Amino acid sequence: MSNSRAPYVVHKLSFILSKEDMKTAILIGASGLVGRHLLRRLLDGERYGRVVALVRRPLGVEHPRLHQVLFDFDHPDTDVIRGDDLFCALGTTRQKAGSKAAQYRVDVEYPFELGRTARANGVQQYLLVSSVGAREDSPFFYLRMKGELERRIAALEFPCFIAVRPSLLLGRRSEQRIGEQIGTFFMERLFRPFLPLRYRGIPADQVARALVTLAAEGRKGVHIVDSEQLHCF
Repeated sequence: MSNSRAPYVVHKLSFILSKEDMKTAILIGASGLVGRHLLRRLLDGERYGRVVALVRRPLGVEHPRLHQVLFDFDHPDTDVIRGDDLFCALGTTRQKAGSKAAQYRVDVEYPFELGRTARANGVQQYLLVSSVGAREDSPFFYLRMKGELERRIAALEFPCFIAVRPSLLLGRRSEQRIGEQIGTFFMERLFRPFLPLRYRGIPADQVARALVTLAAEGRKGVHIVDSEQLHCF
């Protein structure tokens, strides 16, 4: 922003950006637990003049800065994956997907392929919702997937790649996940006082807030933000 333009104060030490300064955010997974909160925060904030949501079906949300694209993840239109920051909150369960292979396709292949296209199209930042404990040598399939995805995206060499690793996500989902409901009961009702901060449940909206904040910090390189750090946002 040039010195000749007088700034308008919105919050302490923040400014309204002019239209030419505003950025474009791309969001995948907008209908999920974190994704819904993330979409709201992207639209409510002043950083992005345009938010492109790649969706399988309409979200039922209207906003002058929201551009919904009905997107075929198996046969993607690569021209629409253009912008400044790519946010990925995409994920499913084995039960919903129907098999490990189908879950892997949604949780790993789609986010990676979209990332590769975004990198080729000049997107500068990739912000990923991963999971606490993500690592490729984990004995658990889900955590192995997340660890592999982190490695593959890091290898794309975005100017900035940030993976956040939340613990159990708290909030109301659009569909029931019995395993998570049981886990929430035990972890939040019985064991929370005894759990290290890293393993305590975290509200999905707090994860969304962290992602938007991190995107605005101007970081470079690869950054892993663990769940205990997310509690600070």
